[in-house]
Amino acid sequence: MAATTEHPPPSRLRAWMLQGLSDMGKGHAPQDPHAEPEPAPKGRPWYRVMCLTGVDYFSTLGYQPGIAALAAGLLSPVATIVLVIVTLAGALPVYRRVAEESPHGEGSISMLERLLSFWKGKLFVLTLLGFAATDFLITITLSAADASTHLVENPHLNSALHDKQLLITLILVALLGAVFLKGFLEAIGVAVALVGVYLVLNAVVVVVGLYHVVTEQHVVTDWSNALTAEHGNVFAMIGVALIVFPKLALGLSGFETGVAVMPHVKGDSGDTEEQPKGRIRDTKKLLTTAAVIMSCFLIATSFITTLLIPEREFESGGEANGRALAFLAHEYLGGAFGTVYDVSTIAILWFAGASAMAGLLNLMPRYLPRYGMAPHWARAVRPMVIVFTLVAFLVTWIFDADVDAQGGAYATGVLVLISSAAIAVTIAARKAGQRHWTIAFAVISAVFLYTTVANVIERPDGVKIGACFIAGIILISLLSRLLRAFELRVTSVTLDDMAERFVRDIASRRIRFIANEPDRRDKAEYRDKIEQIRQDNDMPEQEDFVFVEVTVTDPSEFEAGLTVRGDVMHGRYRVLTLESSSIPNALAALLLHVRDTTGCIPHIYFEWTEGSPFHNFLRFFLLGQGEVAPVTREVLREAEPDRDRRPRVHTG
Repeated sequence: MAATTEHPPPSRLRAWMLQGLSDMGKGHAPQDPHAEPEPAPKGRPWYRVMCLTGVDYFSTLGYQPGIAALAAGLLSPVATIVLVIVTLAGALPVYRRVAEESPHGEGSISMLERLLSFWKGKLFVLTLLGFAATDFLITITLSAADASTHLVENPHLNSALHDKQLLITLILVALLGAVFLKGFLEAIGVAVALVGVYLVLNAVVVVVGLYHVVTEQHVVTDWSNALTAEHGNVFAMIGVALIVFPKLALGLSGFETGVAVMPHVKGDSGDTEEQPKGRIRDTKKLLTTAAVIMSCFLIATSFITTLLIPEREFESGGEANGRALAFLAHEYLGGAFGTVYDVSTIAILWFAGASAMAGLLNLMPRYLPRYGMAPHWARAVRPMVIVFTLVAFLVTWIFDADVDAQGGAYATGVLVLISSAAIAVTIAARKAGQRHWTIAFAVISAVFLYTTVANVIERPDGVKIGACFIAGIILISLLSRLLRAFELRVTSVTLDDMAERFVRDIASRRIRFIANEPDRRDKAEYRDKIEQIRQDNDMPEQEDFVFVEVTVTDPSEFEAGLTVRGDVMHGRYRVLTLESSSIPNALAALLLHVRDTTGCIPHIYFEWTEGSPFHNFLRFFLLGQGEVAPVTREVLREAEPDRDRRPRVHTG
């Protein structure tokens, strides 16, 4: 059990903000007796959750055909086919495997986290989280900016709103945050409606566009003649399409969020947290269905927009720039339908940030609080929504709601995460002894690494922006870890039978522990330690003690449970052995646990640590050991404000 202390009841606002927060992490008893336990997640059918990730994935139809036309020109349909092949033969198998390996929504980051330990593993994860934050936050700001662009450029509203794009974008971001403050399940309901309407309207535009391509046969002939004249033969076309393909990478944006929202997939009634087989199966359906739908739309829309829209209209200032399908909707279906299409596009682009927000809310609280690199309230949804919304405000203001300026950072974030996922599943397949899958995933990894490098060379601003996010996350994380250094962070304390017997026996007298750094563990070590403690504290010989020895495991870990084992050394010395990431925290947690279970105030005895206090504090901060006695006392002071109930720390 974890130590408990008395706290005043939380205010109504605080209770609302921290609703569902488990103070020390999922699966452990909260320290605050007034905190509500985290409710079991209420899943939704996979096709409804698909709409949540689909508002990000499908909304790229609002600008993807225009990007493809600018990047590839007449080759846009061919380059888009390359993108679709990479999607279905590369990204889809990778993320289906990620869903198997990481069924709780952590994604490829958790798979790679297992490969590294100590601080290098934490810094590696923080770097990937920086790219994830780049991807998700830029999704929110870029999509809102593109929605405001569609609104401003509508023929009926242009004159009134042409200079209000920044303000409109900020309002859209604020409204998105408000939806998540109201409740996540409401966000899923809104997403279903938006995606359904948007896909139907796009299907109408595609059908009408294909009809005009068929009836105006000269457009196909003109396109094929121009293509042959420009590139010569099919092999040259394919080669150029492969070169320009990285510029179309935004069309891959939905996979990471598809895995991130996985915990909200309902699955089967027999699913457990350890083996959610139904959730994994249905998430694979989600990923496959979304990829197939998007692939069909990408090919069809790139074809009709390239053949039916004059090339000059795609360029900056042209009527189809950033809104190619909206241009066709107005051109062939009239102003009324075009306006309805604009409204639907604006709505889904605005709400595309919902899947990104869902990804952030699922990803960041899984890592940063556990690493001690965010306050414990970072596990609660509403405070994090406010934080992410404020950061989105800042990004929008810095980039002045400019879609093009954010495109490089968005593509970089997407590609880095997909590349890391491909590498992670390659390693997983190799460890599982699956030779053919290892080769296949290695080839896919090479493709995505090439795409990432090509994108970085083409648009280095994406790496610069990603580096800013990474530096910000690492800096804030280390500061948070420093501020939480003296926090009691043991989630639970469990004693084996022998340890329980030691505590019950000594509780009948005075509970006295000796903190001992294990060395040779021979009879002389324990005998000399007892003699030293008695001399330093001027204690009579009849006082008996129980030794406590802590072995540091991975000091970069922040939260963990504590298991205490009891041993009798050399037939007479009682020893409690513990393994923990921090010696002072383990000792403080044990003392509070003994106090709560016995009703007696325990005493613990230390000897002073030699060396500089500053140097010893750094050893504690980075390695979990150092100035143990004063840090143990400080952890106890933070955890138990009542001096009369606080375990006693003696140092000689």
